[in-house]
Amino acid sequence: MPTMSGADRVGVGGQFQINVSRRRDSLAGLLKADVQAAVAAVDDWVVANQASFNAALPLPARTSLTAAQKAELLALVLQRRYDVGA
Repeated sequence: MPTMSGADRVGVGGQFQINVSRRRDSLAGLLKADVQAAVAAVDDWVVANQASFNAALPLPARTSLTAAQKAELLALVLQRRYDVGA
């Protein structure tokens, strides 16, 4: 799977900033460009590590779940683990 398009990365960065603002959290002086660089780094990491994530899943899930379902599962685990939600 390739990385997200530039427009998608900008959209994620913008949504992240909106989410942080709604929670009244601080971005500790990060500039918009810093947030976009972080989005790009995370997206690149996901692409580089997708095989490792898939291999970590138990065989029934690895072979039965779709890529979208695996992504949803990962997102839900991360949301719960760090107490952030969509």
